[in-house]
Amino acid sequence: MTSENAIQPDVPPSGTGCVECLDAGGWWFHLRRCAQCGHVGCCDTSPAQHATAHFRETGHPIIQSFEPGEDWFWDFTTEEAGSGPTLAPADSRPADQPVPGPAGAVPSDWRTKLNR
Repeated sequence: MTSENAIQPDVPPSGTGCVECLDAGGWWFHLRRCAQCGHVGCCDTSPAQHATAHFRETGHPIIQSFEPGEDWFWDFTTEEAGSGPTLAPADSRPADQPVPGPAGAVPSDWRTKLNR
């Protein structure tokens, strides 16, 4: 993975869902966590693509999946997947949180709104 400052293992996640989607009443498909600052954003399949927007705004190059049972990392600068250190808890969204989420915010036609 990229530079030594790009992964800060002691920084906790910003929450249990996409920060911007929660603030705006939006929804997400899957979640990604910034390995540098802990920002939790939605994946590129989600309508708003906040994880990639966070990279573009901050330059923080590495994310980790924030889905239960997944521990892969992605480096935006090299466009490569890889592995990395264990990050501060929590390591995923709550397992009982629905996908897509959050509960109550997902439209019934959500499948037609995904980015492919």
